[in-house]
Amino acid sequence: MGNQMDRLSHLSYAEVPTVDPNGVDTDDGPRIGVSYIFSSDDDELEDGCKNYDPRDEVECAVYNREECIYEKSAKCANLEVYSPENLLNKCKAGDLVEFVATGQYPHWAVCVGDFQVVHLHRAEVKNSFLTDASQGRRCRIVNDWYKLKPLCADVVVQNAMEQVGLKDRELSWRNSESFAGWCRFGKREFKMGGEIRIGKQPYRLKVFVSDKQSHVLEFQSLEDVIMEKRRNDHLGRTAVLRELAAHFRGVEEMKSEMGVPPGRLSQQLCTQT
Repeated sequence: MGNQMDRLSHLSYAEVPTVDPNGVDTDDGPRIGVSYIFSSDDDELEDGCKNYDPRDEVECAVYNREECIYEKSAKCANLEVYSPENLLNKCKAGDLVEFVATGQYPHWAVCVGDFQVVHLHRAEVKNSFLTDASQGRRCRIVNDWYKLKPLCADVVVQNAMEQVGLKDRELSWRNSESFAGWCRFGKREFKMGGEIRIGKQPYRLKVFVSDKQSHVLEFQSLEDVIMEKRRNDHLGRTAVLRELAAHFRGVEEMKSEMGVPPGRLSQQLCTQT
């Protein structure tokens, strides 16, 4: 993790492999997602603009086979954000907090009491005051986004506190969300290498394009799903829709060359961006 030469960049949607062995997507079929091997987005926190635009929120859901294990949408989750000062009296020990700002990766932390949080920041697990960890960003409690059974608050806090001081190659997590998720739910799937990457793709990431449209990617591990949805959060809704539109335009051109009747999805995606 400390070796910047090991960092793996995400491919564009046009370069992501398709489920179809002939390389052709269907309009409603999922595609296999990128495997993130070395990337660590929490090494890349920026000190620039801290504005947050709720209109650029990327809403999505994660499925493990047929079970929904995560959902972030206006219908199913509280997306309201607060200043760090206003959140202090709303959160309690064992809660998960997310810090958000436009154009930055979301940053997750575990509340441990006394207005303090434990979080993975720049390849080190740190114990900080919530207001310091926010770095001026807006924040919210995100306990219910993962549809997993949480551990009791005392165990969540213990899990977090026991990791304080770990850094670089001692770490078992590639980003702050995976670390916070492991503390609260205790599942090995949040850790690096927690799942064997063989066989079928058991996880699906569904990105909600509109009330009636969505785009699906398949992944071998929860870790990879988290990395992809965080990348989408970093880009923002407008950029993600534009990227998807470009991908489907390429698919339609390929279909046309092969004599396959074109679909309407790429046109619909283009008009929304």
